[in-house]
Amino acid sequence: MKWWSRLSLRGRLVLLGTSGLVVGLAIAGVAMATAMTYSFRGTLDRSADATVTEIANLLNEGGQLPSPLPAPAGQVVQVLDGGHRVVAGDRNADLLVPVLRPDELAHALSGQRVTVPGDRALQPDRLRVTARQVQPDRVVVVGVPLGDYSRSQELLKNALWVTYPALVAVLVAIAWRVVGQALSPVDRLRAGAERITGVATDERLPVPPSRDEIQRLAVTLNHMIDRLAQSRARQRSFIADAAHELRSPLASMRIQVEVAQKLGDWASASDDLLADIDRLTRLVDDLLLLARADASDGRPGAREPVELPTLLADLARRYDTVRVRPGESLWVEADPDAMRRIVLNLIDNGVRHARTAVVLAAEAEGGHILVTVTDDGEGIPAALRERVFDRFARLDDGRARDAGGTGLGLAIVRELVRQHGGSVRLTDARPGIRAEVRLPRLLDSVM
Repeated sequence: MKWWSRLSLRGRLVLLGTSGLVVGLAIAGVAMATAMTYSFRGTLDRSADATVTEIANLLNEGGQLPSPLPAPAGQVVQVLDGGHRVVAGDRNADLLVPVLRPDELAHALSGQRVTVPGDRALQPDRLRVTARQVQPDRVVVVGVPLGDYSRSQELLKNALWVTYPALVAVLVAIAWRVVGQALSPVDRLRAGAERITGVATDERLPVPPSRDEIQRLAVTLNHMIDRLAQSRARQRSFIADAAHELRSPLASMRIQVEVAQKLGDWASASDDLLADIDRLTRLVDDLLLLARADASDGRPGAREPVELPTLLADLARRYDTVRVRPGESLWVEADPDAMRRIVLNLIDNGVRHARTAVVLAAEAEGGHILVTVTDDGEGIPAALRERVFDRFARLDDGRARDAGGTGLGLAIVRELVRQHGGSVRLTDARPGIRAEVRLPRLLDSVM
């Protein structure tokens, strides 16, 4: 329904709420009118039945009926014989013409209430007639005027037609006001969001004091904005660090090229240029890997069974100072390239800081596999071990980058391990530091 989608949230809520009230009031009005109708009719019928009983008692006593018959004001009372002739009546009754015709009398005697025109008894209002067979040759007929009943119904109908629309209008106005007050925090949230997405990025959305869904929404949105602000801050820091790291080899390369141009000695500058190019290549490769990891939203590449002891042995052969501790055959389901990158980054980090050697090991630990890379270097203080996993992290901001390092190795390790459902941390090796990687174990051996 297009008209429904065009309505504001306030209009929809008011329409839904008042529609229920309108229907409820309509049902209540109809029920009240019906109940009053039956109540009025019941009062009239009880009055007629009382009069019939009183006349029947007079007839059953066997005495002479008084003339005129006793009857409440407004009622018409007749006593008919077996030939449908009037033998007695009250002061309002016609003593010659019965109020009911023969067919109407038959219906009345069957228990029905018969309504007839009032002019049959010289009455201005219609009559609701009750008849009862009292004796074999006597029938008591009582007619009650419906004037008061009709006027009460008309008054009730007019009152409902006047009060119902007015009451609906008042309810709509109240609902519009109340819903507007209830939705006012939403307007404040919207205004706050516009300021935050504009220039006031340090602001937060106003949190209403009420303990309701809007208050919880505001708190959740503020937490989301805090996380986005932290993400933006990390992104700015990452871009600044990346620019700084890229600038260093580029500046070095420029200086070497300028010196070679002046001296004409390109041969001696080529080795330094190649080293800077290698460093720049590694840095760009690491940046691209992290960017792909961020873009994949934590989804690893194609997985297959990987035997860790074999992988560790193959990578250890690249280094003279790295050895592998023997162990059982252990398998993980992982991206082979990602697993090689994890282990290589940890080995490179250990080799740069080790005094003599780096030891690799893999062992089962329940439903996981624990891969350790241990060096015997100076180690890292416990308070700083989490920082080394940050991108471009420096334990000493004034210290130059380690030779050959980009500052992204451990950040790449943590990201790749997280994608494989594992965890990584640094612990004391005494001397040195141990990198521990826990990965879900593939329990079924693969040959």
